[in-house]
Amino acid sequence: MTPNPPVFQANTAALAIALGEYLNANSGLLATAESCTGGGIAAAVTDIAGSSGWFERGFVTYSNLAKSDMLGVLPATLAQFGAVSEEVARAMALGALAHSTATLSVAVTGVAGPGGGSPDKPVGTVCFGYALRSGLSFTRRCHFAGDRAAVRAQSVDTALVGLVALAKGGEPA
Repeated sequence: MTPNPPVFQANTAALAIALGEYLNANSGLLATAESCTGGGIAAAVTDIAGSSGWFERGFVTYSNLAKSDMLGVLPATLAQFGAVSEEVARAMALGALAHSTATLSVAVTGVAGPGGGSPDKPVGTVCFGYALRSGLSFTRRCHFAGDRAAVRAQSVDTALVGLVALAKGGEPA
């Protein structure tokens, strides 16, 4: 079986360009910590020419061990809340900042499907964490419809929308 290529929404590139413009204007640097998107956010931003001036690094931490080893997410946090939780998303975002020189970060963890869901975390459940070097952090939990590719694409765009809001000085919606 051949995996489907990433499906980005029509506005993904526009969001990444807007993010880059705001980060360049403010000497900002981005780090990503991704689980269910598998590097899709990093791919979207590095598709933009000049992103090396504002994209610092990305972490793909698909397993719980990777979340702990690479980002410092406490095993107790994973055990208490589960990998797909706002608590873990926040810890991932903070860990991305702690292990980089970035000024802001985004983390994504979720159930892209087609399996792996549960009654309280069905397929399409995705949690986002955002963190700023200033110490502020935010989380968001969404539920997306569609197949695996659609959930991942919606997750990438949602992350970018939140990052643009942060870069502009607001809060992720």
